[in-house]
Amino acid sequence: MVTGLSATADTASPQPVVLVAVILALAVGTYAFRLVGVLLQDRLDLPGWLRQLLPVAAAALLAALAATATLTEGGAFAGVARPVGVLVGLGLAWFRAQFVLVVVAAAATTALLRLAGVP
Repeated sequence: MVTGLSATADTASPQPVVLVAVILALAVGTYAFRLVGVLLQDRLDLPGWLRQLLPVAAAALLAALAATATLTEGGAFAGVARPVGVLVGLGLAWFRAQFVLVVVAAAATTALLRLAGVP
């Protein structure tokens, strides 16, 4: 039996103490990464091309994460409804619609397509 999990199989969720400990550990790790970057900034001499590439790399990583979340679910293709909903949201965001409208329209599009039987 794994420590920190409940004994019954149907309610296998982490105990609150374990959940808080994991959240705190992730928060400390995130802060440590940021602090190390600030502290080592003057010690590392990065080439100019790499300094220009780092912001682009962060944007590319975020785009790859968004694409993966949009197109896959459980290691397989998520179906057509989710990408269409994301495209509707992107279109509204492109035309600078309010954020709430973008989110609601994307979710509604995906939900209506799934309700219509589109995977």
